[in-house]
Amino acid sequence: MNAWRYLFPGVLAMLLFVAFPLVYTVQIGFTNYSASNLLSEDRARSYLLEQAEVSEARAYEFSVHADGDKVRLVLTPKDEGASSARFASAPMLLVAVPTDAVSMQPLALDAPLAAPDNLRQVIANRDALKALRLTLPDQSVLVYAGLREFAVFEPLWQAQSGGALKRLADGVVYLPNRDTGYFEDAQGERLQPGFKVGVGFANYARLFGDADMRGPFVSIFIWTVVFAGLTVLFSTAIGMTLAVVLNWEALKYRTLYRTLLFLPYAVPGFISILVFKGLFNQNFGEINAILDAVFGVKPAWFADPTLAKTMILIVNTWLGYPYIMVLCTGLIKSIPADLYEASAIAGAKPLTNFFRITAPLIVKPLTPLLISAFAFNFNNFVLISLLTDGRPDYLNTKLPAGTTDILVSYTYRIAFTDAGANFGLAAAISTVIFFLVAILSLVNLKLTQSKDERKGGH
Repeated sequence: MNAWRYLFPGVLAMLLFVAFPLVYTVQIGFTNYSASNLLSEDRARSYLLEQAEVSEARAYEFSVHADGDKVRLVLTPKDEGASSARFASAPMLLVAVPTDAVSMQPLALDAPLAAPDNLRQVIANRDALKALRLTLPDQSVLVYAGLREFAVFEPLWQAQSGGALKRLADGVVYLPNRDTGYFEDAQGERLQPGFKVGVGFANYARLFGDADMRGPFVSIFIWTVVFAGLTVLFSTAIGMTLAVVLNWEALKYRTLYRTLLFLPYAVPGFISILVFKGLFNQNFGEINAILDAVFGVKPAWFADPTLAKTMILIVNTWLGYPYIMVLCTGLIKSIPADLYEASAIAGAKPLTNFFRITAPLIVKPLTPLLISAFAFNFNNFVLISLLTDGRPDYLNTKLPAGTTDILVSYTYRIAFTDAGANFGLAAAISTVIFFLVAILSLVNLKLTQSKDERKGGH
């Protein structure tokens, strides 16, 4: 019982902040949830039925006149061809708006009235005026339609049996299509807003079956794998090399060098990324200034897809190598010195020591960490978002997709920026990413277990 006292909060937090968002995201992936399909069918229908437009033929100018400590509303027809009859309300307090409709009675043209309120006074009472419902003798109901106008609002739609909607202007009937999530007429014209419906595996079929989407998605997936893999490869090569060099006891000022080389990891990543964004600026960046002075070239780092990818790899390698360097430094320290002494007696060169002793002994314990680094860079949204924002874009695609986008930034653009907030499709892509990262995590766990089992066997 005491154990549950400590386990229950952790389990509850895991269910609330991990399991629930995951299940909810997977569920959204089977719907058409988007900026155009946010509402339920009933709410979308209600929204359309509430739409109305001002009837200009039944619009009245109004004025507010003081009557003792109360006021009277006076309506005057706007239409020059209409009757010149005016209508007035009984004296009332605007600060205590009646809940029932206010009855308007005919008012003689020569009836004495106080001076009308000026525009500033009308604006001050605007909220109260908006709440009024004025009923004429013919039972027409007028509502506030502007600073100087009350009018009859005529509905645009009429509810029909079976959940259909009829447009009163031309009598066209729109039926709810529960496969697409829209009200549609016989010609397939759709009304906005649509409504949320389940679409099964349609988002996944679109992702993998639609050639116009599959092309950019596959390209982005390949680039994501290449980006994560090359980042780990370059960071490992540089970090391991520096760790070996800094482990050389004859090297002076090793501590100073190690501190300086670790600084890129100590500085917040987003600051380094923004600094590099300025350094790589085509016209004003220091990198192009040096290249222009030495080679006479000023590469368009952000406009050319290949150069943009190269720039991303350079920046990410700079951010990642200190981590690998620190890991390798610790692992090298754990290698018995006897091995190097025996190698020296045998006359081995430094490269032989590295490939025969150092590398084999640190690669195995380093492998799970490298897989973790690969998984991290697989979802390295911050780098892409701050440095290139996925640009330059592919041309002639159904959904915006960038040549430097990775899966997670591509998903973000679909869900929140350029593609009409297509949450359903973004959730489907997120689900695919989850399974890919889960596979990497399982591989990592398997390698770690194998390592522990080998240690236990010894």
